[in-house]
Amino acid sequence: MNAAISSSHDSKEPESCLERVFAAIDAANAEDPKRVEVEGEMHPGELIYGKRMSATLDRLHRDASDPLRIAARAQHVRRWIIPRSDYPMDKTGYLRWRADLKVRHAEIAGAIMAECGCPAEPTERVVFLMRKKGLKRDAEAQALEDVACLVFLEHYFADFASGRDDDKLISILQKTWRKMSDRGHDAALELDFAPRYADLVARALAEPA
Repeated sequence: MNAAISSSHDSKEPESCLERVFAAIDAANAEDPKRVEVEGEMHPGELIYGKRMSATLDRLHRDASDPLRIAARAQHVRRWIIPRSDYPMDKTGYLRWRADLKVRHAEIAGAIMAECGCPAEPTERVVFLMRKKGLKRDAEAQALEDVACLVFLEHYFADFASGRDDDKLISILQKTWRKMSDRGHDAALELDFAPRYADLVARALAEPA
């Protein structure tokens, strides 16, 4: 769906629904109790994450559809309401947590779009993209995954890597790489990694997965 989303209330303002949805997602994410420092100032963590998702999508897919733009902005919407600590601290617990997050994020995004008066078809498309069921088959679902991986690598990998051994990090980088498309790979290789992390990426790509 490449056309802009029209409001079901006023078709004369084709971008009004998108703008309202972005504002509502940002308002929801502004309630995140976790704060992160950006350029010397503290901000709600998921608010910053959503804006980084949008910025990366704009860089990678300038012609992205409105549903894809919304799915990217809502990728972690209100993520803190389902903490990792609510699940067993093992692989099975982690996978259940991730699966439940996808469902919950999609539900919240769909509810926000309905409250903003968006039509049913683009709302259903956003929910589909956020459920991540079309990876490697649906171009927009894959684009969303590429963007999420790039945001992780660019903005969060360094902190994530702290205290973890190289072998574990190489394994995680290889798993991340397998999720991405060739276009995502090219974008990842253009990121400005610090020397240690650039070396880890090179080793991850050189070693058998």
